[in-house]
Amino acid sequence: MDVVLLNTNHAAEPPPVGSRLSLRGSSLSAKISGMLPLKLTCSPGSPSRFSDISGYRWITRLAALAFYAILLMPGFLQVAYYYFFSSQVRRSIIYGYQPRNRLDLYLPENIDGPKPVVAFVTGGAWIIGYKAWGSLLGKQLAERDIIVACIDYRNFPQGTISDMVSDASQGISFICNNISEYGGDPNRIYLMGQSAGAHISACVLVEQALKEARGEETISWSVSQIKGYFGLSGGYNLCKLVDHFNNRGLYRSLFLSIMEGEESLQLFSPEVRVQDLSFKDAVSLLPPITLFHGTADYSIPSTSSQTFVDALQRVGAQADLILYEGKTHTDLFLQDPLRGGKDDLFDHLVAVIHADDKEALAKDATPPPRRRLVPEVLLRLAGHISPF
Repeated sequence: MDVVLLNTNHAAEPPPVGSRLSLRGSSLSAKISGMLPLKLTCSPGSPSRFSDISGYRWITRLAALAFYAILLMPGFLQVAYYYFFSSQVRRSIIYGYQPRNRLDLYLPENIDGPKPVVAFVTGGAWIIGYKAWGSLLGKQLAERDIIVACIDYRNFPQGTISDMVSDASQGISFICNNISEYGGDPNRIYLMGQSAGAHISACVLVEQALKEARGEETISWSVSQIKGYFGLSGGYNLCKLVDHFNNRGLYRSLFLSIMEGEESLQLFSPEVRVQDLSFKDAVSLLPPITLFHGTADYSIPSTSSQTFVDALQRVGAQADLILYEGKTHTDLFLQDPLRGGKDDLFDHLVAVIHADDKEALAKDATPPPRRRLVPEVLLRLAGHISPF
């Protein structure tokens, strides 16, 4: 397996200010458990002790989340202002008829020709995903003449995994068929997902390749329209992650409800599906795949990306893995971009997307400085108390 291990010292997913989270009734604790890496231990047969430990851990984790958000608030406020007031952001474009079938577009300042496009599926533990979570990525890529489309999708309990995959696929279809109206190049579309969004988008890619290999006629977009896939901090084999998530606070019963039962885990595990004999004819249809992961990611271990790349390479797909030494689940997506300056992941994305564009590469040789949005002391403190 081709693995690049980067040791970086440039020090990633609470939502920007201004977005809404609705938790109803008795499902409140279950939903929050999906977003917090909570680990509970107790002696068998001691429910009162379990309750005491559970209550204490909830309080400490919620406090950590609150302080984490407060420390990063200077950056969140700036990104939120851009999201709500910039003329370069087109919010809530309708792409389908289901609830939350909306997407946001982040456009470069000057549309002087067709621009490359990144279709981005945000994370959120399949429970709190929201399109605005990608606003920082959208802002920074748009500054480099790349259009970003952040796709919203139904979360649990409004929908289960098949609904999420269906929504994301429909959003990608809209982008493939309509992005030229917004200045995008339909021949230069890249698919990207982060955390749960990496899992969902990988499911979409695999399922679409299978449909095309079978010769299904009822398809509204083609894998051939996707020039490359980027998966950031994702989990691609659910069968191996059930116990891990349970120990982190996304309890088994809840997780299996999201994934439509234990019998569906393999169906929604891209790593498993690409190794099935039925996928043989679909392998050649896949675009180049690059996975990124931090070695200090405890929400989803980096081995999740390693084993997926291994499986892809075994069946003949073009796949690479880039590991970032010491980076956590949120460093790559949030803290590093908020830090400004050099960002290895961001630079890699831009280099791949602009690889065939000589004019863009010339501009990239002297890129505009990436502005710091949060003081370093606050970023370091946030990293120490992060509940992710």
